[in-house]
Amino acid sequence: MTASDRRPAEPGAADDITYRVAENEREKSAVIKGEFISDTVFEVAGSESGFTLRPSKLDPPVHKVFPVDEPGEDAETAEGKRRFVALDGELVCGYVDTDYEPWNRRLTIADIEVASPYRGRGIGRALMNHAVDWARKRGAGHVWLEVTNINAPAVRAYQRMGFALCGMDTSLYHGTESEGETALFMSRFLD
Repeated sequence: MTASDRRPAEPGAADDITYRVAENEREKSAVIKGEFISDTVFEVAGSESGFTLRPSKLDPPVHKVFPVDEPGEDAETAEGKRRFVALDGELVCGYVDTDYEPWNRRLTIADIEVASPYRGRGIGRALMNHAVDWARKRGAGHVWLEVTNINAPAVRAYQRMGFALCGMDTSLYHGTESEGETALFMSRFLD
C-alpha cells in the first residue's frame, strides 16, 4: 500500500480515522489491551448434521482481559504477514494483524483490536475490510479466525461481517487463563 492507498474511514466509521499498512516501528509494535464484556456464552450443541452454537445468558456478565502478547515478526520481513492500523492523528486506536498461507489460500486474522473508547464506531469493520482486500490481492480463497465462545460481541460482529462457524477446539486453551472455554473457528469465503 502506498501513500495514495491510504483511505479515510469507511461509511459510518469514526470521523478523522485513517487506515493504512503500519509504516513505522511505533505502529508495528503498538499493543492494545484485548478485553471484552459479554452477557452471553455460545454453547456448542451437536446435531445430526454437525454442530451449532446455542447462546446462553451469563449472569453476571463476564469481563475478560487477555494477557498482552508481544508483537510478532516485523511485517516488512515476514512474507505474507501484514498489519493494518487505524490512526486517530498519531494514536494507533486499532489494528488487524494478518498472515497469508499460499498452500491453502488462507488469510488468517491473527489479531484484531480496537481500543475501548473507539469501539462501536465501525473501526473493526473497516480494519477487517482492509484485511479482506489484502486477502483478495494475495489470491486468498477465504479468511479465517479463531475466537473464544464467551466473546459473544466478537462472534456477533464476525457473523455480521460474513463469517460463519467452520470448526471448534475444546482443548486449545488447556493450561491457559482461558481453560474451560471453547475455541470457535470462523471463516469467510471469498471465491
